Amino acid sequence: MNDGDARRPVAIEGHVPASSPLSPRSAFERLAPWIRPLVRYAPTDAWELDTRTLPRALAAYRRKVRAFAERHVHPVALAVDAEPHRPPGELGPDARAVLQAAGRGGLLADTLPRPLGAADPRLFVEPLAMLAALKTEELAAVDGGLMLLVCAHALGVAPVLLSGDLAAIRRFLLPAFRRGLAGEPHVFAFAITEPAAGSDVEDGHGAEQLRPGTVARALDGGGYLVRGRKCFISGGDVARDVVVFAALEGEGIASWTAFLVDASAPGFRVARTEHKMGMRASGAADLELDDVFVPPERVIGGLRGGWALNRATLNMSRLPVAAMGVGFARAATDAAIEFACTQTLAGKPLVAYQDVQLTIADMLAETQAGRAMVWAAARRTQAVQREASAAKVLCTDVGLRVCTRAMDLLGNHALAHGARVEKAWRDARLTQIFEGTNQINRLAVVEDLQERLLATIARLNPEGASR
Repeated sequence: MNDGDARRPVAIEGHVPASSPLSPRSAFERLAPWIRPLVRYAPTDAWELDTRTLPRALAAYRRKVRAFAERHVHPVALAVDAEPHRPPGELGPDARAVLQAAGRGGLLADTLPRPLGAADPRLFVEPLAMLAALKTEELAAVDGGLMLLVCAHALGVAPVLLSGDLAAIRRFLLPAFRRGLAGEPHVFAFAITEPAAGSDVEDGHGAEQLRPGTVARALDGGGYLVRGRKCFISGGDVARDVVVFAALEGEGIASWTAFLVDASAPGFRVARTEHKMGMRASGAADLELDDVFVPPERVIGGLRGGWALNRATLNMSRLPVAAMGVGFARAATDAAIEFACTQTLAGKPLVAYQDVQLTIADMLAETQAGRAMVWAAARRTQAVQREASAAKVLCTDVGLRVCTRAMDLLGNHALAHGARVEKAWRDARLTQIFEGTNQINRLAVVEDLQERLLATIARLNPEGASR
């Protein structure tokens, strides 16, 4: 035994060593052999334990995305986040390299199985929301901006898939996927938000009062001219195709139709990208459409089918956003644990102090609970609105709360960019706002319960129900 081994602690202060007969590890070894499988002392990494519970194909996919994040994202994340704000559509060399690597690695084409896309066909016994949740957590745990640069593409792809239009999938998605696999990313974007319509385009009650600002006019010879403006569109500045939701001329939002707009079409312009607090590697674009021609074959899901596609897409995409919150919580927890184990106070590691241990335990518990909620909802065959919205609310709130605890634990060190905690906090804050604010998502939970609530009113208060 060398001097380093002699000085290495065998137990965290306030706890018995694992070798002690009072430790769970030693105690459980004395149980009957047929009982031992029921209880476990688990020094194994929690990530590994969770991964082992997944079906083999899903576990392999999770390992693949984690390896991608560690190899391609982690080395450049801080540098990309610190870059000056770039002109719309301009990616720095590091961000461009990550997007190209994601394309070659199949992460831009994994919403369809091989040979149509890039995913292992065995993955598709699981819902797409589960794959998306695994991917966003792994990338968010390393960097929020580059995660969004890669994952916002799937949001743009979703309406085309959910339309069920095989001709549109074959004509538009398959060539784009092939280009990505060849290292030439063909990115899609999802455009619903307008300057005067944020939450109104995600909530039926608000939409009833809305006068749509983006409108499509039918041409006598076929096709449509789309005019209007969309804002805060993730990846809209680098997208080659944008699913733009527009009302038909002279009609309200019930006529919303999804138009797959070619970003190179005359009249389409990226006016600017926002200088954001977090997720800086991915542009939030302001898009202007000045009578952009859209041919009939680029109408996705049929005329007046846009509202259904919008709500279906949000039901699926809110679970990956919830997983982002879990990823940011995980990143902050890992940073806090590393800090507590390496920094000392009064000659002892911070982790030796019980209040630090209690804080870390809370962070681990909230992160684990959030992941369990996401996985339970994401593995349903059909996305349930109240579950997706509830998971989005809880997990993004958890993400910010855990990041805040990590900043408290690190103190002044947390303010340093290199500690990665302040960046995780900035990135986590955005998740409470996009994909519907958490307030709108709380209302979506109640919206799903409306029939039950009305029935309860009628049963318990029939006089009130009749008024």
